[in-house]
Amino acid sequence: MYLELQQQLVRQIRDLLKTHYDIELPRIVVDQPPSVALGEYALTFCFELAKKLRKPPRKIAEEVVAALGQVPGFAKFEVAGAGYINARLDRPSAARFLLQQRPSSTTETSVAGTTGKVLVEHTSINPNKAVHIGHLRNAILGDTFVRLLRTTGAHVDVQNYIDNTGVQVADVVVGFLYLEKKTKSDIQKLIVSTAPRFDYYCWDLYARVSQWYEQDKANLKVRLQTLHDIEHGDNQAAEIAELVSTAILRHHLETTQRLNIQYDFLPRESEILRLHFWELAFEHMKLKGVLYFETEGKNKGCWVMRRAGSKAADAPKPGGPGEDNAEGGPDEDAKVIVRSNGTVTYVGKDIAYHLWKFGLLGRDFGYKRFYAYPNGKQVWISAETGEPEHPHFGGVNAIYNVIDSRQTDPQSNVIEAIRGLGYTGQAANYHHFSYEMVALTPGCALELGYQVSEEDQKRSYIEVSGRKGFGVKADDLIDALIAAAQKEVDTRHPEMSQPERHDVARQIAIGALRYFMLKFTKNSVIAFDFKEALAFEGETGPYAQYAVVRASNIFRKAGITPEQALAGEIDLSFLEGPSADEIWQLWLTAGQTSTIVQQCIATTEPAYAAKHVFQLAQQFNNFYHKHHILTEPDESRKRFLLATAAVVSRALIECLGLMGISVPPVM
Repeated sequence: MYLELQQQLVRQIRDLLKTHYDIELPRIVVDQPPSVALGEYALTFCFELAKKLRKPPRKIAEEVVAALGQVPGFAKFEVAGAGYINARLDRPSAARFLLQQRPSSTTETSVAGTTGKVLVEHTSINPNKAVHIGHLRNAILGDTFVRLLRTTGAHVDVQNYIDNTGVQVADVVVGFLYLEKKTKSDIQKLIVSTAPRFDYYCWDLYARVSQWYEQDKANLKVRLQTLHDIEHGDNQAAEIAELVSTAILRHHLETTQRLNIQYDFLPRESEILRLHFWELAFEHMKLKGVLYFETEGKNKGCWVMRRAGSKAADAPKPGGPGEDNAEGGPDEDAKVIVRSNGTVTYVGKDIAYHLWKFGLLGRDFGYKRFYAYPNGKQVWISAETGEPEHPHFGGVNAIYNVIDSRQTDPQSNVIEAIRGLGYTGQAANYHHFSYEMVALTPGCALELGYQVSEEDQKRSYIEVSGRKGFGVKADDLIDALIAAAQKEVDTRHPEMSQPERHDVARQIAIGALRYFMLKFTKNSVIAFDFKEALAFEGETGPYAQYAVVRASNIFRKAGITPEQALAGEIDLSFLEGPSADEIWQLWLTAGQTSTIVQQCIATTEPAYAAKHVFQLAQQFNNFYHKHHILTEPDESRKRFLLATAAVVSRALIECLGLMGISVPPVM
């Protein structure tokens, strides 16, 4: 409601400026006044026009207000201060708009200024061990962003990149072959065994291999040979790598499904290598002069790419493929793409992969069905030779890669390569969705059974490390949250059956975890804490869920549904006048879902959704304590108060849904 009326106002002002002043502003900024007593929108464009029109901003504001006339949905416009324009809504009219508005209605929100298909790649866990708490932040951020995009009507493909030929998988293969002397048959038996779970088994094995390397650096030669064997295929190491990575990937999908996270396509690095994506990209980059062969300096014998912003970035480029950089001497800041031994760096393979994403490579994966979710949704995986009938992935218009901040430099290199190839539009629509790490509070680590030194107990957080085996497995965390929530549910609702209580506890636990991961801005380091996440008071998932449950209890006691509360005659005149400002603010906040969605997408910051949910839940709880709805003697006002609760409940359910959080029937 709020965004739609704002867009209507902006269109009318654009028309007025064109008609009266022959001016077109590229952007008209609309703020929200600090209080609804001053209006619902504040316009500042008169200050921008002052120089162009050679008039004081206030004089321009007076002229604009006089010329605007009636705008549907608005009561009046007022000039304020040195040249602000405050716009007041016609409250009953705006409220009727909100009552008639369907949840998840599409808006004019643009996705990175593009039309067409959008690709969001997230999670992308190395398939060498169980999912841990740090991976969950990536997956939850990515999944929430997908939900936000889809609510605007965008066609979104969700991809989870699987590095099944990398160092981490090689380390587990080394563990099986050299530390445990296991055969392929032995590993197959471990995979089907229920205790321990295979991804948990590999968690411990991975840490042991890391210790083995530290004991004798000569052992690293085994890693390099194993990595070489996996990349080339058709050998024992490659077969075991395929077996291990595929089994662990299935566990990853099961774990993320517990958080209501699903994918469309799983591209694997093995196919990028064996379908020769890199070779195609390499020739293209040499032809366009993006790469050059270095003949001197520390990068001698390598194919390199100049970094944006380096001193040599503006130096003359080589005249053709295969030529060196003799004109300007060696560029020590250049990024190595192909090493002197002929091996390709991670960035090189990633450039080829992203050319495929944009449909610029001229080659495609094969596709096979891999995994079916409980709701019947099919996940596809890359293959050398796939099924003849399959969905089409790739060829997208915009990309969002949810990857932690440590990958900022490699991501920038890929963008620069795409721009250097002449694909400036695609480079502009390539977005690195960066975020910071997740750590543990010392108390959380102790609660999970870890030994924490006295020194670490004094720290604000402790970093997790997969190589050291210190971290929280995602399933253990989810189980612990469910168990903690169930204790509370069992106490409060003994009349419910055990399966019902467990389902309520599960929804509370998942809501707590997802909300905790989303409420911090993505550039903040998170120190996870059990008690804080599960608290029923404060800025938490359970607090927001409880606001909806509280509203549901009102409807149950009133003997109506929320839909019935929104139907029929509702006297919206109760929203008018200064005495109604508090309740009107509640309606206004409930009507800002589209605005929040737009803000989250424009800034790639889902934390705004979490802040909005908390603000709305907080305002509703204040409303609940101040107005005794069920005992209200005035029937007309009672219907209005019930409608208010229904509007807020609907908005909270929708916003929580965008965050992947469901609401249980009781708390």
